[in-house]
Amino acid sequence: MADLKMPEINYVIVAGNLTKDPMYRKTTNNTPVVNFSIASNRKYKDSSNQWQEDVCYIGVVAWNKLAESCRDKLKKGYAVLVDGELQSRNWKSEDGHNRSIVEIKARRIQFLNKRNKSEGVEKIEDTFKPEINELEKDYSGDSFDKFLSNEESELLK
Repeated sequence: MADLKMPEINYVIVAGNLTKDPMYRKTTNNTPVVNFSIASNRKYKDSSNQWQEDVCYIGVVAWNKLAESCRDKLKKGYAVLVDGELQSRNWKSEDGHNRSIVEIKARRIQFLNKRNKSEGVEKIEDTFKPEINELEKDYSGDSFDKFLSNEESELLK
């Protein structure tokens, strides 16, 4: 049994909203890096058939050009879809305690907020109260629909 080899799969896709502005910096060898956290909501029905919501807070790290894009385009509250892998880090805090964190090392980040073309900046739209023209759009080809349950799809109609 010692020869059994586990597949090396480490792949994560998570959607959420930034909990605060991204923290951008450069390493000692001048490599751009950005850190931020997102809140990802999950709705479910409890044992009494009532809708409940659970929030998961997830740390994200992005490097190089992706870090610079995040610095330029993201702010607190913005919605993102993060594609990457889980990684863990260990360090010793200033008070001497050992600390560790599991976070997503981003490969790709999709910025989900609509672009305000007249100003050239990202603008947060209220997704729960769409404008009339938003209701008329055809989203049948939206590739993210495959991630929704039937109940979630019905809530979005």
